[in-house]
Amino acid sequence: MKTEQSLAIRVLLLPKDTNALGTIFGGVILSHIDLAAAVEARRHTPHRLVTVAMREVVFHRPVYLGDLVSFYTRLVRIGTTSITVHVDVRAERQGTTEEIGVTAAEVVYVAVDEEGKKRPVHR
Repeated sequence: MKTEQSLAIRVLLLPKDTNALGTIFGGVILSHIDLAAAVEARRHTPHRLVTVAMREVVFHRPVYLGDLVSFYTRLVRIGTTSITVHVDVRAERQGTTEEIGVTAAEVVYVAVDEEGKKRPVHR
């Protein structure tokens, strides 16, 4: 299943997001990836979704304090109980308008019922 990418979220990273080296802490980026993918997944089902996997996140470039970071999403697959979303992360450095790729990931969600048990995904 191929769909076009769409902007899910855009954030300006602040001093609270930095690590001991002064760059943005990887866990902050992971959290935003999960949130962006959830925005996309929820477009495809009204059911409660839980994150079950985040596939291979490799940081190709650092993200710096003051970068404007955009999280673009694309639906990869809708299964019987799961939804997989690709997230492409790009940073716009301060003083520029060019976006550079910093990382990407695939996030898998499973639809669950009120008791937390898997349920079919219905569009």
